Amino acid sequence: MICGEPQYLDEHRDVVLNPKLIIEVLSPSTELFDRSQKFWRYRTHTETLTDYVVVSQRMPLIEHYHRQSSGEWVLSSVSDIEGSLPPPSIGCTLKLTDVYDRVSFPAEPEEAEEPKIKLAERPS
Repeated sequence: MICGEPQYLDEHRDVVLNPKLIIEVLSPSTELFDRSQKFWRYRTHTETLTDYVVVSQRMPLIEHYHRQSSGEWVLSSVSDIEGSLPPPSIGCTLKLTDVYDRVSFPAEPEEAEEPKIKLAERPS
């Protein structure tokens, strides 16, 4: 979502300077960058940005960072597939059932049983 007329970085028109909402779908190869440097850049250099939403591909999980009037960012998240998030900047609700429609998640690996250690008995 963009505030007013789109403002672009250059003639390529592939970098918007005035977004209000950014939604990132995380991938295993870029998740760390998206959550750290990229989000830091957005917070630091994009004054119009009020909502940053990250969507997990590994599990039903949506995290929403919302900029308060003080400039502080507050995180809320939902991982219940029946849950939803209402980013204020778009005036609607993101339902996980809609976001993850027709998505199958890999089964959770079963927790391995802890190894049993047999202690040697001391001779008396």
